[in-house]
Amino acid sequence: MKILFIGDIVGRIGCEHLRRILPDFKRRHNVGLVIANGENSADRNGITPETAEHIFTSGVNVITTGNHAFRQSSCNYYYEECPYIIRPANFPEPSYGKGFCIVDMISAQVCVINLLGNVFMNQYGSPFELVDKLIDENSGCPIKIIDFHAEATAEKKAFAYYCDGRVSAVLGTHTHVPTADAQILPNKTAYITDVGMTGAVDSVLGVKKEQSIAWLTGKSLSARFDPADGTCQMDCVLMDIDAKTGRAVSVEQFLIR
Repeated sequence: MKILFIGDIVGRIGCEHLRRILPDFKRRHNVGLVIANGENSADRNGITPETAEHIFTSGVNVITTGNHAFRQSSCNYYYEECPYIIRPANFPEPSYGKGFCIVDMISAQVCVINLLGNVFMNQYGSPFELVDKLIDENSGCPIKIIDFHAEATAEKKAFAYYCDGRVSAVLGTHTHVPTADAQILPNKTAYITDVGMTGAVDSVLGVKKEQSIAWLTGKSLSARFDPADGTCQMDCVLMDIDAKTGRAVSVEQFLIR
């Protein structure tokens, strides 16, 4: 089964680039399932029902999020109504929505799990402890894909090795910078430290570079950032997963302008 995972979509411009690129990519590569991180799809952070619908109608099957999942309160009800938009499973309870979903692909069921790292981020609950529970609860799904939304590269790599052989893929998100380490771990779990982002190339993590520079140099105390314009890039990884065993057969990275 060909599964495509798309890095953090940033703002309106990222949503528009996704719609331009994704349909043709799916046809050319015979993609069966598309997962995308949408937690920054709304301008100035978060996700709204409107940007979620845009992502879904562009050809995405499952939307994952991260630490900005609830930045836009207008989307709170959407997490409850739509099973295919998920938030980190280790958010404190009660939280809107769920931390995983199951997609029936006829040939196999796919469990998509969303987890937050703890290092340099808000510490909600150990992803290491929770993933054991989620793997056991979803043992009937041969394919398990994890969006591990985390800051520290060491935590991401350690978590992937912890899950190696028990899930099909551990895909890092959050830093918006694609890493050059897409690989299959020894026990056949696909891994990359960070998939990257879908947004403006001439930017700082998808936002206007002038605003980031002003904030970092102390010339502006506002942390309100606007998405940058210009040429966009869709960062993603394409995986081939054995539908019977859930093992990764291949993983390939794409940076599509």
